[in-house]
Amino acid sequence: MTKADLINLISEKAGITRVKAETVVNTIFDSMVEALMRDDRIEIRGFGSFENRRYGSYKGRNPRTGEVINVKKKKVPFFKVGKELKEDVNK
Repeated sequence: MTKADLINLISEKAGITRVKAETVVNTIFDSMVEALMRDDRIEIRGFGSFENRRYGSYKGRNPRTGEVINVKKKKVPFFKVGKELKEDVNK
């Protein structure tokens, strides 16, 4: 499912215009991105949670040249599936 598919589905199910549905979807996604940028954890009961995982700096290797490079520390958004969603998918 793409973002456009989600917008169309919300528009049909809620009986609202596509423009309003797009505003709703964009507001939700923007709010989630902002929360992760603040290092907040997002928990949606029955669906899952999003949080940032931190990785320290390390020495890596360029696979093409074999050159040793320094990889900076970083944080990466991580999704952990909820119990109910996991059960629904495996039915």
